[in-house]
Amino acid sequence: MTQDIRPFSVDIAQADLDDLATRLAATRWPTELPGVGWSRGVPVDYLRELADYWRTGFDWRAQEAALNAHPQFTTEIDGQRLHFLHVRSPEAGATPLVLLHGWPGAVTDFLDVIGPLSDPAAHGGDPADAFHLVIPSLPGFGFSTPLAGPGMNAEKIGGLLARLMAGLGYDRYGVQGYDTGSWVAPQIGKQAPEHVLGVHVNAMISFPVGVEGELDDLSEADQRRWDSMQTFNDGYLQCNSKRPQTVAYGLHDSPVGQLAWIVEKYKELTMPEDGLPEQSVDRDRMLATISLYWFTGTAGSSAQIYYEEISANDWTGTTGDWSGEAGGATDWTGEAGEWAGAARSGVPTGVLVSAHDVTVRRWAERDHDIVHWTELDHGGHFLSLEAPATLVEDVRVFFRKVR
Repeated sequence: MTQDIRPFSVDIAQADLDDLATRLAATRWPTELPGVGWSRGVPVDYLRELADYWRTGFDWRAQEAALNAHPQFTTEIDGQRLHFLHVRSPEAGATPLVLLHGWPGAVTDFLDVIGPLSDPAAHGGDPADAFHLVIPSLPGFGFSTPLAGPGMNAEKIGGLLARLMAGLGYDRYGVQGYDTGSWVAPQIGKQAPEHVLGVHVNAMISFPVGVEGELDDLSEADQRRWDSMQTFNDGYLQCNSKRPQTVAYGLHDSPVGQLAWIVEKYKELTMPEDGLPEQSVDRDRMLATISLYWFTGTAGSSAQIYYEEISANDWTGTTGDWSGEAGGATDWTGEAGEWAGAARSGVPTGVLVSAHDVTVRRWAERDHDIVHWTELDHGGHFLSLEAPATLVEDVRVFFRKVR
């Protein structure tokens, strides 16, 4: 550590809250085609009602208090500011655990699991399952800004977080992550295998790499997941990975633009697929995360991780694209990406697969030392928000195996 670890609390200026309300009230709403529902994006009527609630009904100060109920800190490593929650368990022998969010996510994703994980006895659990929690805002997200520069990919973030844990005095610890966090978590294990006792992930994506026979005889579940990957609308990913700065202007200047950009992901990536987002994720929790993106101005910096992991690494090869159509924009199967073995951490890994996830087991086992695998018949991409008790239980079961 080159800088001290300093206490931090969230305190958004009232002027910023007033500015948000003013901008929401002055929104210039577009028209839309009749009868298309969600098929072409977020419907105007739905978004107008949600924006009105954000302006008149949502209590940011309550969400701010929920964050500030937990100890928070900032530090700087290699010029990168890092913000993190550090929640010590009352159990002296608790296992240290890093929790890593994804996009569009934030430390707010984990508010419902902090108590059960850090103090299981107070939540009907076994004290032996207790964790000391370190919950960082990934670089470019939330209060871990500004980005120190280009090149902040999963590997570099993993190295920074390994150094953070060393600086906090933790010699052996676990890591849990989803989405972007499921890219970063194995990197921590890969760079600090002597310190990481296990990696647990959900919402992981595993890719084919163009090897002969890798698509043959997939299980029914894996074939369904592969089919879902090929038909997935990755428009947001294309924008984030190819032109993150251009996308940022609209999202940074328009709160309704930021609202639509993120709430569409809550709609598409949660279960039930045909339900509204708030049927899966609490409306105030969604708006807490969206507000955090807005108040910290991180629409652009958070999208940079897509550029670093996709465009900067040229995940385009010669054997086809992830939609299965030659000539498509995003190719996850070609030789340039060399996914096989690239993320292998060498530490025990557990995978939790929700009903919505597209993790193909054969490819995941190729890239990770998997010792624990759970498949659910419920839940979506954001398990810590949609099914926190399910996530907590699987984390406990996995770390009982590897502790």
